Amino acid sequence: MGSVKASEPMQTGPGAVGEATHLRQITGRQWRSGAAAWLGWTFDGLDMHLYTLVAAPFVAQLLGAASTTDPSVGRYGSIIQGGFMLGWALGGGFFGRIGDRLGRARALSLTVLTYAAFTGLSFFAQTWWHLFIFRFLAALGIGGEWAIGASLLAETWPRKWRPWIAAVLQTGVNVGILGAGLANVILAGAPPRYLFLVGVLPALLVFWIRRAVPETEEWRSAKAQAHHHEPGVRDLFRGEVWPVTFWVVLVCGVSLTAHWAFMFWHQQHLRNLPEVLNWTPEQKNKLASLGMYLVIASSILGNFFAAWLARLVGYRATIVSMFLTYFLVMCGAYYLPRDHQALLCWFPLIGFCQGGFALFTMYLPPLFPTLLRTTGAGFCYNIGRITAAFGIIYFGLYSQAGDHRITLLYAGFLFLPAAGLAMFLPRARD
Repeated sequence: MGSVKASEPMQTGPGAVGEATHLRQITGRQWRSGAAAWLGWTFDGLDMHLYTLVAAPFVAQLLGAASTTDPSVGRYGSIIQGGFMLGWALGGGFFGRIGDRLGRARALSLTVLTYAAFTGLSFFAQTWWHLFIFRFLAALGIGGEWAIGASLLAETWPRKWRPWIAAVLQTGVNVGILGAGLANVILAGAPPRYLFLVGVLPALLVFWIRRAVPETEEWRSAKAQAHHHEPGVRDLFRGEVWPVTFWVVLVCGVSLTAHWAFMFWHQQHLRNLPEVLNWTPEQKNKLASLGMYLVIASSILGNFFAAWLARLVGYRATIVSMFLTYFLVMCGAYYLPRDHQALLCWFPLIGFCQGGFALFTMYLPPLFPTLLRTTGAGFCYNIGRITAAFGIIYFGLYSQAGDHRITLLYAGFLFLPAAGLAMFLPRARD
């Protein structure tokens, strides 16, 4: 099989992307595709963050530990989250390949059903390794949904709107995370395991997707033209596609390790601050939810700021500048010991910097050929979860029990090399 040129993905198939210049010109098919991708990402964010909100008390309960400051809680909690990140990475490649072979809508249904089912089953975990298995399997669906949803919109909506579409799509994840926080507040008085039952709700979305969302014309056209000679996974490492794969994997690996170290450990650090340690579980849950709300609400603003900046200077320059800012803000937040009130003031700035990740949703898929699009985007972006998994486990094993400030500070330093590596990403500007 011949190598695939990296320039191919920038060419679109017939009817792949409409030429609409106003929302009134968007077709019903485009609206349904957009709604399916956005809702998939919303529930993605919901199921993704349910564990981080109750990790410490639930793992302590499963281990029979007397307190969340027990070193074993941080150790096994990080192993479970590491397994989740590993499943996310593998799911990106696995379901990404299904998306290229069977179509975007079919694969989207499978990913949603997978993460909804296994998030709900986490309710029945009786030991830490039960929870490890359920979170790993749920992550397969969450990782696959990212690339499929992004490719679905990249192939159906107008190209020049991609930065704004990326912001709206990422906002779906943010809304899902806020929903997880709200569920945690509502169920604050219930045992931690009950929060996972909320994660079953996305399964209802599958029935609508299968009935209302058609396959994209670009995928259908590319499938017909391939005549059963479709590119394989090895083509990601050949020809002009290989440099794209290489640089995207490096940038995603380093940046996502830093980002997910914050997203997981800032909750545990907040719960174990000296002035918070003796609070009731309900008070700790409310504080954790407030911290998550501040981060995620501000990240929605960051999504649209990044989209605006990308329209001015391009994706690559925007990603570099957002990563550099992320590094500076993490240093400001964790260079010195701070109480929970001071940290709550820094969280909106950290959340704003996370808007840079929104750009990957529309930036990455078009870099790959149509029949390698969900495979390439899913593999390259989600392979970063593997390094993030090992990073979280490493920080969990070697951080001081109950105090993760140094862990968070060192994680923030990773945004410096991430920004440097991002300078070598392909230049793409819609």
